[in-house]
Amino acid sequence: MTYRRRSSPLHAARAGVGSLYCVVLAGVALSFEHPLILVALLLAVLLAAAGAQVLGPVARSLLWGLPFALVIAAVNALVVRDGLTVIARFGELPPLGQIDVTLEATAYGGVLALRALIVIACFALHSAAVDPDELLRAFRRLSFRSALTAALATRMVPVLARDARRFRDAQRCRPGPPASRLALARAVTSGALDRAVDVAATLEVRGYGGSGRPARRVRPWSRHDLAFAVSAAALAALGAAAALGGWKTFEAYPRLVVPFGGAELALSAALCLVALLPFADRRGVGSR
Repeated sequence: MTYRRRSSPLHAARAGVGSLYCVVLAGVALSFEHPLILVALLLAVLLAAAGAQVLGPVARSLLWGLPFALVIAAVNALVVRDGLTVIARFGELPPLGQIDVTLEATAYGGVLALRALIVIACFALHSAAVDPDELLRAFRRLSFRSALTAALATRMVPVLARDARRFRDAQRCRPGPPASRLALARAVTSGALDRAVDVAATLEVRGYGGSGRPARRVRPWSRHDLAFAVSAAALAALGAAAALGGWKTFEAYPRLVVPFGGAELALSAALCLVALLPFADRRGVGSR
């Protein structure tokens, strides 16, 4: 999952605002348990990815995370003993005792799995649509060298991964037993240190650090910055209002209660609408 520049409102917004939007969207998903609301939030994330023209990478991340979500659901169904409606009995297992799978534990495991998928989708959207270099540059006021170091480190990770694959292929061509992972890690680390020295020398030759901290460029807020900032604030407000107001209609234990009414439909529609409204304005998406 890597960032690619696209002509979309989310790409046109500044990185800090886009990051806040994705993080708040994931946080709102963690604050609700009703399946209808969670499905609406997952749909909102997928539609936001389509609006940002990164639906393919986000969908692939969801497919990658689907086995983990299924494991979460299965573990909750097998381990949790709460619930009154037994749907399967697997007998006695010495480490775990009597295994009785209840409908309530299975349903709540599905809720946890759905939450995990939404969080994966939100951060996949973050990785694909938020410029990491601009996000790191936001920390230059705290420590310019640390921001540069982090930026260089993220760029070095794919290079080091390719080095590790080349070393492993070379070791397979040699007779005898293959090298251990420790030896391979030691070789890659040595190469990383050599690369770091070369990069440091290059930066010194180019005058890095000789003229002090670079001048700060003041960039005015665009309509896309304001739209995503307001959307993130509205999403947070909806989540906080629902939590502080005691709005909780979904009950998993001891008996499953999943009401579907006007309140749930209205909140689901409001969350989707607030999350997707910033994508309606496509003016100026080709500029930053």
